[in-house]
This record gives sequence, structure tokens and C-alpha cells, in this order.
Amino acid sequence: MTDKPYEELALERTIKDKFGIDVDLYKPIVFEAPVSHTAEATLFLTNRKQLILYISGQSKLLLGDIKKLVSKMGLRAEVYYPPNGRPHYFDEVGRQKFREVFPGRANISDDDIIYYRTLASYNPALVLIAEVKDGEVYQFDNDSVGHWRVAKKFAYRRIRTS
Repeated sequence: MTDKPYEELALERTIKDKFGIDVDLYKPIVFEAPVSHTAEATLFLTNRKQLILYISGQSKLLLGDIKKLVSKMGLRAEVYYPPNGRPHYFDEVGRQKFREVFPGRANISDDDIIYYRTLASYNPALVLIAEVKDGEVYQFDNDSVGHWRVAKKFAYRRIRTS
């Protein structure tokens, strides 16, 4: 007996609880593929044909780590969803980290906190994917050359409409 439908339902509920987004997992592309020694990723299509990536790990992950993992998987991100109830989470953390480094600065612009946003804790992570580069999704493999191998061949490019 397979537990996959239950795991998919649990994933939908976790996304609803952590991010406040109602998603219907229509078709899993890659399910719980390793993306590091301690993190796993699930890539799936929703019923609205959006490609969503969910990453969770046992260790601390930052927004910068998630951005790097998305790139290493051969994907291009469109939106990094903040935690539920905190729409400006990455900016808040970026400003706080910036103030720790530069306590005397009063006027902090968005350009000042670009790097400091990447230091925000982001585990689990939910990312809307814009495209799959080269039509291949990669997963972490410690034994392969470059530590990444093809997990699935899948072509996708999101075409923005109004």
C-alpha cells in the first residue's frame, strides 16, 4: 500500500498552514528529491498549471540558500512566498540585520538591504517557478560529478498574462 496520496495531502495542508496559500497538488513532478545533505524538495504543478517548489530541511536554511538551491536545480524563480501573516517578512529581517551592522544609519533604502534580505531564515520554503532551464530538473547526488544529476526531464515556461 502506498502512502503517496497521504503525503500529498499532508503537503497541501502544510503549505496552507505555513504560507496561507491554498494549492491543489495536481501533478507531482519530483517528490521529496534531495537538494542537499539535509534538505528535500518537491516540485509540482497545481490545478491552475503553476509550477511550485517546496523545500524543507532539517538544518537552518536562509533565503540565500534557497535561491542557490533553486538555481542548482535548473529552475528560475518568480516569487518567494513569505511565511503566513508576514507579507514583508524578508524586508523586515533585512532591515533588522542592516541595523545590526550599521546602527547609526537612519534612512535605509531597499537597495541597502538587498544582501541582508538573503540572511532571513526560510525553512520551509515555497517558490513559484517561472521556468525550467534546459528542460531538466536536477537533484543533489553526492556520488556524481558536480554533485547534481538529472532527476526529471520536464519542460515548463510560465507565460505571464495580465
